[in-house]
Amino acid sequence: MRFVTYAAAEGDRAGVLEEDQVYALAPGRRLIDLLDHPDTLREAGERALNDAHEIQPLASVTLRSPIPAPPTVRDFMTFERHIEGVLQLADKKAKLAEQWYKAPAFYFTNPYAVQGPYDDVRVPPGSTLFDYELEVAAVIGRGGRNIPVDRAESHIAGYILMNDWSARDLQFEEVPLMLGPAKGKDSATTLGPMLVTPDELAPHREGNAFALRMTAEVNGVVVGEDMWSNMAFSYAQMIAYASRGTEVRTGDILGSGTCGGGCLAELWGRKGLDAHGALSPGDTVTVSVELLGSQTCRVVPAAPHPDDDLTAVRGPGSTL
Repeated sequence: MRFVTYAAAEGDRAGVLEEDQVYALAPGRRLIDLLDHPDTLREAGERALNDAHEIQPLASVTLRSPIPAPPTVRDFMTFERHIEGVLQLADKKAKLAEQWYKAPAFYFTNPYAVQGPYDDVRVPPGSTLFDYELEVAAVIGRGGRNIPVDRAESHIAGYILMNDWSARDLQFEEVPLMLGPAKGKDSATTLGPMLVTPDELAPHREGNAFALRMTAEVNGVVVGEDMWSNMAFSYAQMIAYASRGTEVRTGDILGSGTCGGGCLAELWGRKGLDAHGALSPGDTVTVSVELLGSQTCRVVPAAPHPDDDLTAVRGPGSTL
């Protein structure tokens, strides 16, 4: 099944998407409340299709992220081609570290920055090297701790198209601090338009994911493409690693990391900064994955913000 969340007069509503019609679930039923067991989600969807509280044409509703307020958002790095391309920004001869192949590395990004699939995206304050990142996220259904790989896929409620927007200039300044991304990554994460249950995708299974095309466009021009099945790690491995010594919870978002050709930084690494301009206000970015739908977002100027002096009192080389 395909599920959506849309804006209504009384607040967000969840529904089932069927042939460009949205069949609403009962008022107050959030998708995140239905994810902890596949039967619960399926039965709610079937009830909506058979006796919907309302039926709306998809074109008439404003879609939100299917999970507007996830508990956490983890972002992994599972596409080898993408990482190799970005590394070339610093060194044309750079190779992936051996450590990358040992486990699916991730970082926590900002759940407060989640946006809907057609929302405008603001340039982060202070950034002049803005970028998109095409990914697919798994949404956790049943939570757990120390989940073994061979049982991890049963914890996936569905998959969502994801765009992890990145301020590359801010990100590059943060990298030497060795704490992971911060202001370079926390301005916006676009999710949606729909949550697609695993059974819908099962016929396309190939390797670690699914044989479905991923495409990124800027202002109507295709900039990069890849196959979802090119992930070097599986979602089961991602879940097992994320839950090691801790837990994942219902509604958690686990991003695949950017696919090959799924961002401008990779293009800059392979062909130089002149290969494509950074995103700027007025640009439109469309990212798509077969069977998961498309997002189209317009880039708009940064919001006004205080121009504070955040530099340390003591400079380099100073002593206490």
